[in-house]
Amino acid sequence: MDKEVFANISKIIERDSKSTTYKFALLRGVIDIIEDNSPYITQVSGRVQIPTGLLIEKWLIYYYPILQSEASIPQINGDVNLAFGLQLKGIINKYELRGGFSAFYNDLKSKGIPNDLHSDFFELIKKIRDTITKMPMKYIGRSISNDFYSIFDYENPRMTPPVHLNIEYLIQQGGTFSIPLEYFEAFKVFGSFINGQNSILFKWAQFSVNASGQHLAIENVINEVLKSPITARNIDESKRIYRDILKQEGKVHCVWTGKQLFNYDIDHVIPFSVWKNNDLWNLLPSDAKINNQKRDRIPSPALIEKQKDLILNYWQIIQESQDQRFQREMQVALLGNRAFSSWKESGLTQLQSSCHYLIENRGFEAWSI
Repeated sequence: MDKEVFANISKIIERDSKSTTYKFALLRGVIDIIEDNSPYITQVSGRVQIPTGLLIEKWLIYYYPILQSEASIPQINGDVNLAFGLQLKGIINKYELRGGFSAFYNDLKSKGIPNDLHSDFFELIKKIRDTITKMPMKYIGRSISNDFYSIFDYENPRMTPPVHLNIEYLIQQGGTFSIPLEYFEAFKVFGSFINGQNSILFKWAQFSVNASGQHLAIENVINEVLKSPITARNIDESKRIYRDILKQEGKVHCVWTGKQLFNYDIDHVIPFSVWKNNDLWNLLPSDAKINNQKRDRIPSPALIEKQKDLILNYWQIIQESQDQRFQREMQVALLGNRAFSSWKESGLTQLQSSCHYLIENRGFEAWSI
């Protein structure tokens, strides 16, 4: 199986636009359809074709409970609704007195959507299809290619008003989309791990729920399993120590630009969201605007090489002020079995290696100035 495909999938998940949840819903839907082993899946000229109606069905299942929830669960950045949000909320409201989510899905799968809801539901599924094919399908893969529709392709025939509006209608009238065969094979083998149903964390939580005699909920167990020992208080304490050190030095320069600063952020070199590491060596002063540009991206090895003098200067300052902590954290995170006497060369090399790994193997986006 092509290793490059897996690298591309990682890059798509990490680097492609995250302004909405559409990308996640599309990937999740495709994987779920493949795992369902749908008989409608066909192979043509090195690509796998799937009815778009099956994907519309998945999106209805995913987004219905989210929009029905009493808690606000944002699905798009900013004060903006999902492209089909108003239409779906309209259907949700009308199903409140008809049995809710389960009744809706039973109608879609078996009985058919009631005639008095045909018009509203017809507009909803057209809107969802347009959203899927003209947004995430168009842009997925832009992190690995400059082309639109670099992975997905689709055909959207005109949908005629239905006599019976059910899943069969969606399959027959919704058109088709396709992905390269090598992506289909990758999703077929590892899709459940990407989706999380067979992930170690999910299996762990599932075991705990079963062992409790079903008295616990999976989501509650996962929430506990995912807790980090590093709290906001720990981060603030480390940053306070760092600021105290810099006050004694007088002049402070942005580690990424070299510009002298009077107000600055303390930046996690490798973002905290990527690696829950609050070591002092991983905290460096940065211009606030530059830090905002960097966000959760990974400094490129070339940028680290370019700014190595400033990085090593700050590491030296930390060592002189917090020698024992610096040695301990540097040894565990960057030096390993190498002697501490080589901390400058070995530490910088390992930092570059870690960033290279996160960019090339884990799919995180590289950052440079």
